[in-house]
Amino acid sequence: MHIVVCIKQVPDSAQIRVHPVTNTIMRQGVPAIVNPYDLYALEEALRLKDQYGGRVTVLTMGPPMAEAALRKAISYGADDAVLVTDRVFAGSDTLATSYALASAIQQIHKDMPVDLVFTGKQTIDGDTAQVGPGVAKRLDMQLLTYVSKVRSLDTEKHEIVVERRSEGGVQVLKTSTPSLITVLEGNNEMRFATMANMFRASRYPVKIWNKETAGIEDVTKTGLKGSPTVVSKVFAPTPRAVKAEIIQCESGEPRDLSVTLLAKMFARHPKLEREIAKRAG
Repeated sequence: MHIVVCIKQVPDSAQIRVHPVTNTIMRQGVPAIVNPYDLYALEEALRLKDQYGGRVTVLTMGPPMAEAALRKAISYGADDAVLVTDRVFAGSDTLATSYALASAIQQIHKDMPVDLVFTGKQTIDGDTAQVGPGVAKRLDMQLLTYVSKVRSLDTEKHEIVVERRSEGGVQVLKTSTPSLITVLEGNNEMRFATMANMFRASRYPVKIWNKETAGIEDVTKTGLKGSPTVVSKVFAPTPRAVKAEIIQCESGEPRDLSVTLLAKMFARHPKLEREIAKRAG
């Protein structure tokens, strides 16, 4: 069994600032991390590897500095790592990114057939959740999104059963492989890197692919040329001018707290009290 996990190196969103004049993200001095949602996908892939055997290959597209994210994944237990980097990929939106990743996965497949592709549900820098489905569409793979748990995997029948979170509850789905799975947060916890894997990660020769090695057939589908999405403005949320009000009551009993809170609400919004009384009567 061969699993490919797509990860991305992103700026730490807790430390991102927006330039007050240009309205662009200021990346200087902001540390880069592995997209947190991708770590859940990596851990799920490693768990399947522990249970069923096989190989786990991590793949990312980005600048040369993204090699650090791949080495991090190797230290957790991944077997191989591929960095797709080329100047022609600069400025890629989700459409162009999915094209480049799908091409690279096809090249990986030539070396060893790919049974599963894992991604995080989304990235913290874009929050679009479009790249995973885009890759699945280009590779004609079965798509399973917002998966919270992999119930079972039959490597002989090429079938997988997963739990998928939906608005109405939890769906249990069975489909054939190869398939692409986007993983939700909170379904597992990333393991600690072992000393042996950390030494291996430091020595591992990361495979660095340019547009030719990655099998890009049409460069017009990559980078800015292949990106129909245009970001017109980036801005920080407006800080709230109103400060929070501290409400005090006689005791900490739930009944007293609720009565005090309702009295405050009805005093400010008398129409709300009349509307509730009308519906109750």
